[in-house]
Parts: sequence; structure tokens; C-alpha cells
Amino acid sequence: MKMFFGAALTAGLLASTAHAAELTVLTAGDQNMVDYVNEYLGPLFEEQNPGNTVRVVGTGPGDAGSQKIVERFDAQSKAGVDSWDADVAVVHEKFAGPMVTAGYLEQYRGKIASGELVTRTNADMALGSDVGGYVMPMFNSQTAFAYNPALVATPPKSYEELVAWAEENPGMFGYNGIKGGASGVSFVMGWIYAFGEGDADKLMNGPFEEAETQKWDNAFADLKTFTENAVLTPGNAGTLDALARGEIAMGPVWVDMFYSWKANGQLPPEFKLVLPAPGMPGQPMHYVIPAKSPNIELAEKFVALATSPKVQAEGIVERFNWYPGIDATHVQAELEPAVWEKLFTDITPQDLAQYGKPFPIAPYNDAILTAYERAVSN
Repeated sequence: MKMFFGAALTAGLLASTAHAAELTVLTAGDQNMVDYVNEYLGPLFEEQNPGNTVRVVGTGPGDAGSQKIVERFDAQSKAGVDSWDADVAVVHEKFAGPMVTAGYLEQYRGKIASGELVTRTNADMALGSDVGGYVMPMFNSQTAFAYNPALVATPPKSYEELVAWAEENPGMFGYNGIKGGASGVSFVMGWIYAFGEGDADKLMNGPFEEAETQKWDNAFADLKTFTENAVLTPGNAGTLDALARGEIAMGPVWVDMFYSWKANGQLPPEFKLVLPAPGMPGQPMHYVIPAKSPNIELAEKFVALATSPKVQAEGIVERFNWYPGIDATHVQAELEPAVWEKLFTDITPQDLAQYGKPFPIAPYNDAILTAYERAVSN
């Protein structure tokens, strides 16, 4: 009897071990992305999936980090490897489309419960590329106007209202041009969405047409005049610092940076945000699953957990002040009222859905930056 029990126990352990897997997660981005998986998401997944482990590999910040993931997939595809060495990857938006086109990704969104909770269009179109079903946003970063309510009693709700306000308050709006930080770039893209005489939807979704780039002359001429009466700051942090010092009353910022500065006491608690019509760009980081992941079903479970309302609330909103990848209305019940009010009172989920825009597709993005240098910087 003892021998039988021992044999059964050994068989059970072997079966358990056979089903256990090591899930490899590649992530572009700063060290905080690696820490997030190591310290929070990985242990939570392991707790809910006993016997399985999560290993995270950081590939570096910025576009270079995502490029390394693409190169890794390229090499394994060309080598004809049947089972790749990654199960999940976190990549910047601009790399999702090329990965889909190359056939590197699993179309999994429709297989997980949280897939139905995504409402922003950047989960379907990534800078002009159709990625519908292949990506789940980890989070959405967003730009908006930060302002000092003591100096701005009624904040402008649109770019048109901003122009009128700035004429009455010269030198009180600041942005970093297109150097040293993407909040200024986002402001410029929003300006073209608002005042360019072409089709803003085409800028965001394509196709690229050279003739479209000839429709911005008046918008850039007006932006040059606007900029001459604005303060040019040295970067994202420079805009926030100028706000804190009272040197300007309003400027474009990244929302997560804004709330982090408030939490650290670097900005007064009464400062506020507004997301103007017709909108400003933000950008997501996307979860993708390689088509040749050795553990596709487990990878799907991992992304489903990572994009569930509870994890989006605890991991994304509370830890980082990022906007969730899924629709924020599904996250509200998982947040303390004070946390919800901090992040969603100034800019509501409805504002995000209506005015949170993608950056232009790459050819238009480059053309706008070139035109800015020519028309505004000189």
C-alpha cells in the first residue's frame, strides 16, 4: 500500500511537472516595465497558475527596445525555428503593424475575455496598420494641457479657444517645440489635426499622399505667430517645471508625468488638466503573442490577466498613473473613489474616447516635423 501510494505520488508530481512551463515575456521600455512584471504581474500569474513560472527579459528603452524584439523574431523566422524563445512581448505602437505584416503574431484578442473591453481605435489601427485582433493595449499614455487654475479661470476646451486665450495672455503658454520631448510634438500634431486644411483621419490612418502635405501652409504660418508669443521650454520636464515656477500658466504634458509630479509635491495639488478638441495624440504599449510561442494558451491567459479590470486598476492606474489599456469605465469599480477622481475627473473616459488620438502615420509624422522646422523654427 505504501509502495502504491508512493508510486501514485511520484506519477502525480511528474504529471504536474510535465504541464508546468516557463513563460518568457520580452518587454521594451524603461526598467520600470521589467520591474512591473518581476514584482507584480509575474508573481500574481504564478499564484493563479501553480507550477508555471514567468521570466521577463528587458530589451531596452524607446524604439530601440522594440526594434530588438523585431530583430529577434526576424532571426528565428529566417532560421525556420518551429518554436520561438518568447511567449509574450510588450512593444511600442509603431512596431505592431510591421510584425502583423510579417506574419509574426498570433491573432488572439477574440479568444480572451478582456478583448471585449477595449474601445479605443488604437487597438485596431496602429499608425495606419490594421492590427485588429493581434494586440491588447497594456496602457495608454496621453498628452493634455496642464494649467494653473489661479491664472486660468476658464481653460480653453479646444485649439481654437487656446488661440484666443493666448492672444489675451501672451507669454503664458509654453511647450518644448519638437525637441527634447514628445509632449511638444504631440501639441504640434494636434495643431495640424485642428487647423490643417486636409483630412485629419487620413493623417492618422493613411494612406500617405504627397498632396496632403501641401495643405498645412496656413496652419504652420499661424503656429509660427502663436509660437512667437509662447515660451519654448527645454523638454517635457521643462514644461512642468515652468508651470510649477509660475513662468507659464498652461502647457502640454504627459498625463502620467503630471500626476507623478503632483504626488511628489513638485506641482501644486490644485493644478488641473484639459484635453482639447479635436484631440491630442497619445500612444499605447501593446501586448503581442508570437505566432510560434511554445505556450500560446498560457500566453493568452497571461495577457487576459494583465488586461483584466482588477490588474489594470492596481497595476496600471495605481502604480503608474497611466490610463488603462481597456475602457476606463470597466476599471472604475476596482478603484478607490479617490484614485478614480484623481485620474478621471479632469479628463473623463468619454474625453479619452473622443479626443485621445493616435500620432500620424510615419510618413505624415516625418513630413509635419520637417515642415515645422522649415516654417516655425527658422
